[in-house]
Amino acid sequence: MNRIDQMFQKKKGEILNIYFTAGFPELNDTEEIILALDRAGVDVIEIGMPYSDPMADGPTIQESGSQALKNGMTLDVLFNQLKVIRSKTQIPLLFMGYLNQMMQYGVDRFLNACVAVGIDGLIIPDLPVDIYELELQEKIEKSGLHIIFLITPQTSEARVKKIDELAGGFIYMVSNASITGAKSEITNAQLDYFARINAMNLKNPRLIGFGISNHQTFNQACQFAQGAIVGSAFIKHISQHGNALKNSIQEFVSQLRGN
Repeated sequence: MNRIDQMFQKKKGEILNIYFTAGFPELNDTEEIILALDRAGVDVIEIGMPYSDPMADGPTIQESGSQALKNGMTLDVLFNQLKVIRSKTQIPLLFMGYLNQMMQYGVDRFLNACVAVGIDGLIIPDLPVDIYELELQEKIEKSGLHIIFLITPQTSEARVKKIDELAGGFIYMVSNASITGAKSEITNAQLDYFARINAMNLKNPRLIGFGISNHQTFNQACQFAQGAIVGSAFIKHISQHGNALKNSIQEFVSQLRGN
């Protein structure tokens, strides 16, 4: 069984998914960050594949991606960094990136490499649902990977249901229509959207992302979904703590959870 499914079977709420950009702050920080997040009690880790044209990312994640590319991060380097990760942790691992990265690397080669290092799911924001269904669904399902689709406040009910039918693992609920970025609070309009999707009784679990940055916003998201995704706030944190990553990551996660 996919590790994402196992995790949701064991834990029904307050799921914490942390995003970080591979190769940031330093090229070889990938394994250290994964293991530190695992020790800190994170439930899912989302590994950003740095890309030169990241359409969904805000300034913080864009800057981390640019620095990672300058550091020398490539998909080959990333796969090499992860080749022994499964001997050290069984935490669910996701890749977040863009369709062009998969196409340039070669879809079959990319999927095979993901399976070889133990990746559990893919978040590809610019992958159209119809293209996935027509061209990639069979390959990705055969690989055992889950594809995680995003929905926004503007996503129609019909499309949400279609995504729920096709998605695996969970549905990524984008909290607003803007790019990524830490926010200090969640608006009433966002809460209305969360409640509307919650009332649809979708078959897939949901995690809320974009703007989750502290205990207050994490707690609010958990009232309307199984958990939340934190990205920009964590990138800012690790950019400020450099060599003190291990201890600072534990502190960051504890503050998010309100421990």
